[in-house]
Amino acid sequence: MKSTKSKAVTKPEFKPSKALAAANFVLSAPTPQHLPPDRGAEIAFAGRSNAGKSSALNALTGQSALARVSKTPGRTQQLVVFQIDESRRLIDLPGYGFAKVPGEIQEVWHRALDEYFRERQSLAGLLLAMDVRHPLTEYDQIMLAFARARVLPVHILLTKADKLGRSAATNVLHTVRKGLADHRAAASVQLFSSTERSGLDVATKWVETRLGISDQP
Repeated sequence: MKSTKSKAVTKPEFKPSKALAAANFVLSAPTPQHLPPDRGAEIAFAGRSNAGKSSALNALTGQSALARVSKTPGRTQQLVVFQIDESRRLIDLPGYGFAKVPGEIQEVWHRALDEYFRERQSLAGLLLAMDVRHPLTEYDQIMLAFARARVLPVHILLTKADKLGRSAATNVLHTVRKGLADHRAAASVQLFSSTERSGLDVATKWVETRLGISDQP
C-alpha cells in the first residue's frame, strides 16, 4: 500500500547576492535634506502600508531584520538608508495610504517624497511593492506618477503571491500589465513572495542592473 503522507513543500533555494547581502543600516532621514551626499546610485523601495515592502527588502538582502517589519500601518515614517558600498544605497521610503495614519502626516510624507523624486539625482530606480490582492491603489498611482515625471525606471513586485492560487495570481499579473499600458506607465512587473522565496532572482537582477552591480568575482 502506498503511503498517503504528503511530501513537504520545499521552498526554492535562493542565495542573496554578495553585494545586496552587504547592505547595512546607516541612518533614518526625516527629510531628503538629511540623506547622504547625492552621488553614486540608489534604489528606492516603496509600497502602501502592509504591502510587504520591508519583507521584500529583507528577503532580497538575505537579512531577516534589516528593515523592520511591523503590522502597524505607517511604521516607516522616514527615509531609511541602507548602504551597500561607498557609492550604492537602498532607500526604504515611508509607506502610507492607510486609514489609521493621520491625514496631516500623509501630507508631510507626500511633500517629502515629491521633493525626493524631483531632486535626488542619484536615484536610479523605483522598486514598488503592491499586494497582489490589492494592486494599483491610489498610493501606487502616486508613486508611478512621481516616477513617470522623472522618467525613472520602475519594477513592480506583486507581493504575497502565495496568498493566491497560481492561476489567480497570473490573472492579476496580466491585469496589472494591461492597467499600466492603459495609463502609459512604463514598468516591469513580476509575481513575488518573500514567504515562499519566489521571484527573488528576477528582482535581484533588476536592482543590481540599476545600481551597476556585477556579482561576478
